[in-house]
Amino acid sequence: MKIAFLLALAGMCLAGSSPAPSILAYGPAPLQTLAFTPASKGGAPAPLVIFVHGGAWTEGSKENATGRFKAPHYTGEGYAFATLDYRLVPSVRVEDQAADVARAVAKLVHDAAKLGIDPGKMILMGHSAGAHLAALVGTDPSYLKAQGLDLSSLAGVVLLDGAAYDVPRQMAQAGRFMARKYDEAFGTDPVRQKAVSPVFHAEAPNVARFLILHIDRDDGTAQSQELAEALQKAGTSVRLEGFSDRGLLGHMRINRDLGDPSYPATPVVDDWLRQTFGK
Repeated sequence: MKIAFLLALAGMCLAGSSPAPSILAYGPAPLQTLAFTPASKGGAPAPLVIFVHGGAWTEGSKENATGRFKAPHYTGEGYAFATLDYRLVPSVRVEDQAADVARAVAKLVHDAAKLGIDPGKMILMGHSAGAHLAALVGTDPSYLKAQGLDLSSLAGVVLLDGAAYDVPRQMAQAGRFMARKYDEAFGTDPVRQKAVSPVFHAEAPNVARFLILHIDRDDGTAQSQELAEALQKAGTSVRLEGFSDRGLLGHMRINRDLGDPSYPATPVVDDWLRQTFGK
């Protein structure tokens, strides 16, 4: 069953009571766009949550894989919210996807005054493959550097049940279905596989603060713990939290329900954001 179908079946669509987002292009390709929703209350420039969707690097979009609670919840908390599309494998490489994420960040920094956001208070959040891309941009300085930025341009990174923080280890443990997805995304060159593994970039410098969330699944737990330990060893501030949901439904739920006040991960993220943004 296609991942995009599963995401849609789970109700991962943009909805809620927040204003209709503005669509902004951050590059010339059709998928190099983002949806921006301002904070619900005006006034001082708002902190910004930037979301990167999942979909095994080959599927998903800001329309079907952002979740319906995030935009209304975070804008209601006084933050602006952006969710972005990026080009997909096999049309591009994973490295190009990370470059797209960095390019979207640069667009938002450039337009900060016009959008009413504080460029010093921006965090990157990603789910699944999007968590891998967010972690890569948050640990390998080359992606932001190519956009004239550095790792201090982001105040923090939130990872939602990510995969492939250590690509060689992830591929060695993959089942048949995901093994095909990993092969398509990362190929067979071990040098390249390490180059796109956040764990192998976790020596300082990194984005200053990470929140790493995972459900109760063996590979996701192991990947999250390995990245947390590598970041902590480098002196990066890390909070690691596990949740009891299991399997594909749990993996989908941590994305779909984040922002729902009744979902256990929501207050964890809210607390971390308040600390990170100083609100």
